[in-house]
Amino acid sequence: MIKVKKEGVIIAKTVLPFENEGVLNPAAIREGDFVHLFYRAVRTGNNSSIGYCRLKGPLQIDHRNTEPLLVPEFDYESHGMEDPRIVKIENLYYLTYTGFDGVNALGCLAISTDLNHFEKKGIIVPQISFAAFDQLAEKESPINEKYFRYNQHNSDLEKNPGKSLVWDKNVIFFPRKIGGKFYFLHRIRPEIQIVVGVENLEDLTAAFYEDYLSHFNDHVVLTSRFDHEISYIGGGCPPIETAQGWLHIYHGVKDGLEGYVYSACAVLLDLENPQHEIARLPYPLFQPEMTWELKGEVNNVCFPTGAVVFDDTLYIYYGAADERTACASVSFSGLITELLLYKNNK
Repeated sequence: MIKVKKEGVIIAKTVLPFENEGVLNPAAIREGDFVHLFYRAVRTGNNSSIGYCRLKGPLQIDHRNTEPLLVPEFDYESHGMEDPRIVKIENLYYLTYTGFDGVNALGCLAISTDLNHFEKKGIIVPQISFAAFDQLAEKESPINEKYFRYNQHNSDLEKNPGKSLVWDKNVIFFPRKIGGKFYFLHRIRPEIQIVVGVENLEDLTAAFYEDYLSHFNDHVVLTSRFDHEISYIGGGCPPIETAQGWLHIYHGVKDGLEGYVYSACAVLLDLENPQHEIARLPYPLFQPEMTWELKGEVNNVCFPTGAVVFDDTLYIYYGAADERTACASVSFSGLITELLLYKNNK
């Protein structure tokens, strides 16, 4: 079993109005000696914006903004901009986040050339009712019955008939094009899906997604396999390219006596065909055990969203108990070696 070091809390909430309830689930990207963190900043009322913090090295705070870097501007994000992830593809930074309008939570995109000014591109996932999703997704073959359990949003339907859509979150781009085309992960609970081979992001039209959802099972890249992820799984950190495959740190969820427990998990995906799973840890990479992970706004949560490598150490930034940002570290080469002990024989 690979050894993980809990480095502790990196960012805590402050008295500043935009982040007085929580600072969590950060996007992370390394540039030279610095790590740029774009975190979900939660204010009173559970409305979120995106804050910014720069680290010198993987752990030391060098600068932290006293105002949010990105705030809600449009209806689709009116109640919050949540859980960002970031990658650099060619000369552009792609920051994805969940826009919440009070009813629907959907994956959105903003792009930047300088990590300071971002241009919002709007929702990039399907906008579809559950009834329409069900009809399309089961067109060719039955889907996992858990989709019916997790996507009805009955309370929202009662309050907002006709306005509730299938929640599609955890949009995460691969940090380079594959075969000259975009690939990204996303999550309609309970599994992780993948969009592959997109020439231009403008091609993500309603017609594109109608065809995509008509072959839904073909696009499921990861499903629950082990006890610690038995309830559902979702994307975590942007994949990291290694000689052995794409390393993806994701989250797995198990429903226990005290509610859901969120753990960080690890998988290797094929470099040129990331729809193929090479290997997966059969145990959580790390799980809630420290006070800052066990108690908070939501108890028992380790929610990984960003990772960087310094020398041979992988630093994973994660939301701890939905209230603060913490970091865990692990040998990068050691993790790959450990994963390869558990190759998928399919």
